[in-house]
Amino acid sequence: MSTTTRLTLAGLVTLALAACSTAPAAPDLTPPPRRPLDAKTQLEYGAPPPPPPGQRY
Repeated sequence: MSTTTRLTLAGLVTLALAACSTAPAAPDLTPPPRRPLDAKTQLEYGAPPPPPPGQRY
């Protein structure tokens, strides 16, 4: 076999292995939960408004 034939076969094998590999996992795009306000922040910026009245069970 000539060198070009060996390189071509090696390239084809490499491409076949790359095509069979699994795709990377998608990153988690959900934002992290908001931290609760501490006492100092509430004093500096004011307390958050109370939640709206809803149905009570």
